[in-house]
Amino acid sequence: MPPKRTRRGSPGPPGLSAGERLKRAKLTGNAAYSAWGWVGTDVTDVSTVRDEHRLATCGFSEHSGNQICRNKHTERRRPPLNEANGQASPPVQPGVSAEDVIVISDDEGPTCSVKACKQNPYCLNYLGQEKWEDADGAYESYIKTNQIGNNPVSESRDGQTPIGLKNLGATCYANAYLQVWFQDIPFRQGVYECQPAEDAHHSFEESPIFQLQVTFAAMQHSALSAFNPVKLVESLKLRATEQQDAQEFSKLFMAHLDNEFKKQHSDELKSLIADQFQGKQVYNTVCQNCQRRSERDSDFLEIEVNLENNATLEERISALLEPETLSGDNKYLCQQCDSLQDAKRYTELRELPPVLHFSLLRFVYDISSMERKKSKQTILFPTFIDMGRFIGPEETRKQHRKRRPKESKNVYELRGILLHKGTSAYHGHYEAQVFDVHNQEWYQFNDETVSKIDSLVPKLDVAKKGAKASKDAKKAAPPKGRPPKKRQRIDDSDIENDVEIVEDPMPSQKNDASPQRDGPEYISSRDAYMLVYARVDQTSWASTAQSKGNTAASNPPPQRSNPSSLLRAPERAYNVVHALNSEHDKACEDFAQREKEAKARFDRIRGIVMDIYRDWNNSSRTEESVVASRQALESWLTRHIAKPKTPKTTPAPAIDQVSKGDRQEAFISGEPSKISISISDVVCSHGKLDPEKAGDMKVIKASAYSRIEEQDGCFLTPKLTTGDVCASCVERLFGEKLYQVEHPRMVHRFDEVSAVDDDEDGYHISKAWLKDWRLAKPKMHVEGAHDPPPDSEEFVRDVVCEHGGLATNVTVRRRISVEAFGILQELFPNWKPPSTSAEPCPVCEALLHISKEDKREYRKQAEEEKARLKHTHENALNGNTALLEDTPCAIVPSQFVRSWRQWLMRPGEVARPHSLDNSQFICDHGLLSFDPNIPGDVDASMSIIKRSDWDVLEELYSGGPLIAVENTGGKFLHELEVCGDCRLKRRTSFDMTEITIRVLGAADPVPTPQTYNEDLPRPSKPVQMTLTTYGKRANEGSRKSKRIRQGREYGKRRKITITKAMSVKDLKVMLNDELGIPVITQRLFYHGEELNDSSATMLSLGILSNDLLDLKEESDDPIVLTDTENESGPANGARKRAEGQAFGGTLLGGFSYSSAPSSSQSAPASTACPACTFENGHADVTCAMCETPLPNIT
Repeated sequence: MPPKRTRRGSPGPPGLSAGERLKRAKLTGNAAYSAWGWVGTDVTDVSTVRDEHRLATCGFSEHSGNQICRNKHTERRRPPLNEANGQASPPVQPGVSAEDVIVISDDEGPTCSVKACKQNPYCLNYLGQEKWEDADGAYESYIKTNQIGNNPVSESRDGQTPIGLKNLGATCYANAYLQVWFQDIPFRQGVYECQPAEDAHHSFEESPIFQLQVTFAAMQHSALSAFNPVKLVESLKLRATEQQDAQEFSKLFMAHLDNEFKKQHSDELKSLIADQFQGKQVYNTVCQNCQRRSERDSDFLEIEVNLENNATLEERISALLEPETLSGDNKYLCQQCDSLQDAKRYTELRELPPVLHFSLLRFVYDISSMERKKSKQTILFPTFIDMGRFIGPEETRKQHRKRRPKESKNVYELRGILLHKGTSAYHGHYEAQVFDVHNQEWYQFNDETVSKIDSLVPKLDVAKKGAKASKDAKKAAPPKGRPPKKRQRIDDSDIENDVEIVEDPMPSQKNDASPQRDGPEYISSRDAYMLVYARVDQTSWASTAQSKGNTAASNPPPQRSNPSSLLRAPERAYNVVHALNSEHDKACEDFAQREKEAKARFDRIRGIVMDIYRDWNNSSRTEESVVASRQALESWLTRHIAKPKTPKTTPAPAIDQVSKGDRQEAFISGEPSKISISISDVVCSHGKLDPEKAGDMKVIKASAYSRIEEQDGCFLTPKLTTGDVCASCVERLFGEKLYQVEHPRMVHRFDEVSAVDDDEDGYHISKAWLKDWRLAKPKMHVEGAHDPPPDSEEFVRDVVCEHGGLATNVTVRRRISVEAFGILQELFPNWKPPSTSAEPCPVCEALLHISKEDKREYRKQAEEEKARLKHTHENALNGNTALLEDTPCAIVPSQFVRSWRQWLMRPGEVARPHSLDNSQFICDHGLLSFDPNIPGDVDASMSIIKRSDWDVLEELYSGGPLIAVENTGGKFLHELEVCGDCRLKRRTSFDMTEITIRVLGAADPVPTPQTYNEDLPRPSKPVQMTLTTYGKRANEGSRKSKRIRQGREYGKRRKITITKAMSVKDLKVMLNDELGIPVITQRLFYHGEELNDSSATMLSLGILSNDLLDLKEESDDPIVLTDTENESGPANGARKRAEGQAFGGTLLGGFSYSSAPSSSQSAPASTACPACTFENGHADVTCAMCETPLPNIT
């Protein structure tokens, strides 16, 4: 194996050695020389600084490395292209062949880039010109900056797409129903034909019927994408900011319309509601003894269906019709038998309306919590349903089930799904999915937002569907109530609230009312609360049934007629909509005209700006020029197309803005507004160019500067040239730059000779001073001042003691050679350090020996006192008085005990307490200022010790007086009486104190003044409490922090520091941080009284020092909802949720139409969140639940 080749040593650095004089020739092209490279080389004295050096500090010198960069935005003429290769042909001299010409690059200088030219004053690229080069982007920014208004075209209706309804705060429940009712053609026609009521005091415009006609007319003929139903809401006197129950609104509004329709002359209108929506059912009771049947007829507008998880709609209808046995305590009083008998009670459907509403009982009343809650159970409902199977007696229904669905006369098609988004029954958001009869398509209505639903049922490949069916046939039958499903999300507005498609559910084993294999597709939902079905005629149903093999059942047949196109809105309602459309068209025309004028102004301004920045570069340094700041030029370039922004690192230039009126006037006239942009960011305090800000300076032509003033009306002030570099600032900075050059050189000289052997003579110097001085930039150095000498006040004690001799501490000083001392004396001629042959100060050495002896004595004394006062040392500060029962005791200040214990730990370093003073516990009347039998009075400022220990303390320390107490059976006996006035004064005269927070559990009673007790009884056995967590439900099982887990253990006590001026709200926020209990669920009690006033202070409530407050956590909002039937109710004493006024005081609540006050006459007491509809205080700015900004309702 050949020997390993040795590596050649690397050549040394080509730089200069220390002390070598730097020549200008060696720095040609060096950027450092261009600025301050001449310091310490060409110039070593400030008096020899010339104008050339001043120009160099800002990069203006001819010797600087800053090139004059070419303007990249200048339009240049291109040379003619070569037809052979399409490239530019070089110029050829006469008589020279083109083949003899060698083309070389003429771009051999430094490249121009953002990074390389950032501090080049002669590079005017990269200042924002590209924003003007992009004409479309610049115009868009120009329009936004000058605010010509929003384009009303964006609010126009898209073809025949249905329009949305604006949410006025919390009116989404009404919007959802209006979308469903609008698609009911007979109902819409009846509304159009109804004549609004009017009298002498109220015109027809105030009638809800007329406003409903206007709303429907707008939904049919409006040119806008959304309509504002504010007039309809005002006519009904609804509170727009208050969330209401949607089903209750539907029933009350239908009742109101029925009353109005009955006032009409037309018989069809009088019975419109009954003919269109009303069905009949019978309640039967059959006596099991005599078989007597009792019937009671009833009309219904909705079929109310209870929910069961993953059950189909047919199963729930069958459950509704199931007979109920009355027996035991619930027996039936039969009139024929004249006695209580067992009976069977059931419901029977007799007649069904053309439009059938199924009310899903999504909101139920929880008996345990005495509140409403929302059920999240899933229901499956079909796209078509044969209701003939549920009409008539049980025998009739059984016979009908044997028929084919196409033979039925009561087949209904799904036309609408009303959804409630959210977990709580008290707030949320309502949406609707409705079939549009005009477009024959499904749409999602979310207030103003309307989106098309391609299909409620996914279109599946027939071959894949068959293969999947054969594969699934081999599997075991699914459990009851959970058919195999193929799911598709069609409600993507909420990730938690999804509507799913069930491809083909298995027939339930519960009863034979479930759909068969060849039945319709099913839809699954956890948020649907109302289903709307419309009866289909036999022709449409037969056509749909025959085409099921090729077309999804939910897709309407192509032969359906479109009766909505034949409807005509009433003339007065249509005129209102026509006026709105005309107003919208006029707004579109006005905007188009403003946009045209703005485009002309933009083209003119763009031409001026581009002409200026394409010709503002200097061709040489001698050309007449003006200096501006980079920020000022950027502000000028963007002032027409962007609002001024403040950079993160460099302050933005000051811009003197013109008034809004003058700016608007200038915008309309087409003349640029006149402003002044300051270049103060590169100007020093003397009004000249600051060399320290050279990196932000830019040099432009003087002619370009004049054009900016004259053509664009922008003044860059003050006007300075390259010759206006501040001489005073250059002289100030020169001294600092010279120090940075000479200091490293001096340190290098010192380091070469500073070492000294033990047998050589030298001098002592402070280690701390030398370590700092040897740094490249010493911390001790102050700009414009000389460095402090080694014997300055901060460092002299490291070497010289207070007696003028050598200090005894050898660890804080070091030795240096005589040569190093000579170098430092050049800088500090008055420095006289002690030599290495000097002896340490004898006085200091003697004191050091004495101090060691004293420490031994102090330690011995401390150990003796600790042994004599063992009980005080171990128990005085821990508050344990159980060992002091029936024992004479005394009270001493806790601060004395703490100081005494600190002295025991470090007797040589900490001073021993001088005296024991109990006067702070004695008032001016010679009585006690505290009551030993009240726990809040015996605070952390006092400690209880044995009387025998007091005698020892009285022997060792002066002081007193004695405060003797004795604990007898839990009660303290004391010789001195308690002064009541002084006691109260002592507990209230605090600025900051501690109080105790007692966290009550769910099983603990709510404190009252009668039942209040500071000693809370605990259950004999540990009870596992269920804590309500707040946050995402998916994170309920995550581990909480140790602090929160410990702080929220019910029954525990926590010390909290408060101030006298702290409010109840501030205290609750502190408890939220300390214990993790949200503010909204906190209930604070003081002596049994609840603290409901959040603005009340601790002083105004009479809370004393070391007092006790009770904290009880309530499960308020958000409500934890589950689908289980066994839910734990609220804690005892929970506050019942206020249900609100509902529809009381509105036209739907029975309020007189003629006397009902307008909803706009008084300010609302609360503001509903537009996102989650949570009711906030009227003065709140953001929602307390979701932090969404609240609308400003006045």
